Amino acid sequence: MIGLLGGMSWESSALYYRLLNEGVREHLGPTASARCLLWSFDFSEIEALQHRGDWKTLTVRLIEAALHLQNAGAGFLLICTNTMHRMAPEIQAALVIPLLHIADPTAEAIGRAGFRKIGLLGTAFTMEQDFYKGRLEDRHGLQVMVPDAADRAEIHRVIYEELVAGRIRPESREIYRRVMAKLIEAGAEAIILGCTEITLLVSAEDSAVPLFDTTSLHARAAVERSLARR
Repeated sequence: MIGLLGGMSWESSALYYRLLNEGVREHLGPTASARCLLWSFDFSEIEALQHRGDWKTLTVRLIEAALHLQNAGAGFLLICTNTMHRMAPEIQAALVIPLLHIADPTAEAIGRAGFRKIGLLGTAFTMEQDFYKGRLEDRHGLQVMVPDAADRAEIHRVIYEELVAGRIRPESREIYRRVMAKLIEAGAEAIILGCTEITLLVSAEDSAVPLFDTTSLHARAAVERSLARR
């Protein structure tokens, strides 16, 4: 049973749900679907706490939800957002069941492809704080590059003002294309789409180097773990 901490935003959580079910169906047949439990937050409350920097309250809320999923029968847990992996260690410490960290299947796929110097796009929290970049660098030996301050601000703005609301604008796609091109020019061999909504906006055609979509890689790893445990 896959436990999902979702709603951050529901746009990407809906994508998780589809990918999980498609993955199980691919392995088990046309009528099969994923066994999962979803806890869906009101993202307006989460977003307000994020931008106030109240990570302590956010940690408490995610731990409470994670324990509900564990008690309801989840065999392992996904946090359906990159940013909220900031409190992944505290959540894992509160649980008996394992937490499947979103950065790990992403880094493993990058390693299999033979890349080491990687561009990272995501929220400002993900691009600027060490909880995500540090894991990629320390545990997986990747060299992580992020956009400059002005580009980080634009990437973050598009996520929170547009993508979480389901708004897909061609002009914002051009912003992302431009930022990715600058990372590639600086030496990035591939780029991580390190926010679960970014895949709604850009695809492989928008980049001259491979893109690693954390949403699909996380969901695929969850399907493999779920089926192995069955």
